Amino acid sequence: MRAVVQRVDGAKVVVDGETVGEIEGEGLCVLVGVTRGDDPDKAAQLARKLWSVRILEGEKSCSDVNAPLLVISQFTLYGDARKGRRPTWNAAAPGELAEPLVDEVVDRLRALGARVETGRFGADMRVSLTNHGPFTLQIEV
Repeated sequence: MRAVVQRVDGAKVVVDGETVGEIEGEGLCVLVGVTRGDDPDKAAQLARKLWSVRILEGEKSCSDVNAPLLVISQFTLYGDARKGRRPTWNAAAPGELAEPLVDEVVDRLRALGARVETGRFGADMRVSLTNHGPFTLQIEV
C-alpha cells in the first residue's frame, strides 16, 4: 500500500456538488493506493503508521493531539509513466480488491481512536485542502 500524506489546515471532498467528507483545522489528508498483493495486515500497518507519524506542528502525531484524517482512495498512486506519454495502471489493484482494503485502513484508524472522514470510492471527486508547510510525505508499507 502507498499513501501520499499532506499536513493540512482543513480539507474536503465534494462529489456531484455534495461535500461527502471534510476535516477542519490541523489534520492529515491521506491519498491511499492499493496494489496487487496487499492484504488486511498491510492496511492495519498503514493505519498504525498514519495515526502515529509525527508530522504535525511541533512534531506531534494525530494520536498526540486527536487530529482528524481525511482518507481518500486513489488508484493513480500506482500509475507508471516511465514509458511513453500515457501512464499504465497495471500495478493498481482492481476495485474489488482495493475498496475493502481502503475501508480496512479507515476501520483500523477508527479502532485506534481516530476521527476519520472519507471520499467516495470510484467517484469523480473534487478534493480541496490547505497544505500546511507545505508538508507532503509518501508512506509505503
